[in-house]
Amino acid sequence: MNALEVRVGRAAARRLAAEGWHADLVDGLIGASGGPKWLILGQLDRALYRLLLAGRQRPMKAVGSSIGSWRHALLAQDDPMAAIDRFEDAYLRQHYTSARPDIREVTAASTHMLMTALGEGGARAVAQHPWLQSYIVTARGRGLTGRTTGAALALGLGLAALGNVMTRHTLSLSFQRVVFSRPGAAPLPELLAGFTTAYVDLCEQNVPSALLASGAIPYLFEGVSDVMGGPRGAYWDGGIIDYHFDLNAVPETGLWLYPHFSSRVTRGWFDKFLPWQAGRRPRPEQLIMLCPSEAFLASLPQGKIPDRRDFGRMPEAERVGYWRRCVAESQRLAEDFERLVLGDDPLRGAVIW
Repeated sequence: MNALEVRVGRAAARRLAAEGWHADLVDGLIGASGGPKWLILGQLDRALYRLLLAGRQRPMKAVGSSIGSWRHALLAQDDPMAAIDRFEDAYLRQHYTSARPDIREVTAASTHMLMTALGEGGARAVAQHPWLQSYIVTARGRGLTGRTTGAALALGLGLAALGNVMTRHTLSLSFQRVVFSRPGAAPLPELLAGFTTAYVDLCEQNVPSALLASGAIPYLFEGVSDVMGGPRGAYWDGGIIDYHFDLNAVPETGLWLYPHFSSRVTRGWFDKFLPWQAGRRPRPEQLIMLCPSEAFLASLPQGKIPDRRDFGRMPEAERVGYWRRCVAESQRLAEDFERLVLGDDPLRGAVIW
């Protein structure tokens, strides 16, 4: 049984067949929202850096929302392996005083995890990395969603959800996409289209706030107000607009790599609740997707990867034990990737569309 599934567009398959896996193969990296689901990708991220990206020379765009942007920040550190270790350990150890912690406690715990991962000099590493160009995606609230708490925010979120049932375009009435990227970074009009997208210069001083904003789930985290350099207002989880991203809008030039926790994607957060929008399989020609196979997922404890609902449905000790077993099992993804990269067939076992 292969733990890792490799799904490749036709243009990407042609490049892989001709060049094989090498450090400068891809032009962009995409990281999705997903909270604790990231734990199943930690070992793969380590292998990705060690086997592929460590020797990179040319710039690479790293576009991420929520935990996806945090994973990219780890890869941008001077010692990515140590940063992933720190973050993974802090994430597994997170503790709350009750099964339903308040917003301030969750925000404090998340801030601690992020700053533990970044360590001293980590924000500067993200802003000034020689080749990993971070695009940290956030959603700035408009109107009622510009509040950080209260009944008005709840009403604004409800109206945004109702509008999204009719068309995704109505989300622009409630949210603006704000992307924090290094000065002079090229916009991404295909992947990050619409929503009057604004680009804000990323610097050492606003990296932590931008990352926290990118993961600020309303009513679970505090909204981040007035991020340095950006438009005024409350900033929320970038996954509200770009949960797993619109992969069918991947740029037609260059190759994009998407390590993901599933072969299926859901474009925006509110689409999770719409059966006709959730769980699609994208087919862009320029994409290389790395994800757990269905057989691997079925073999995990409880037959699934970690997710946020685990906090409410199992005691802390049981949850932590289950998460640790999933992390240990995910080493199989890294081993499959190593065999693929170092093997004689760069497309062995790949699904090509």
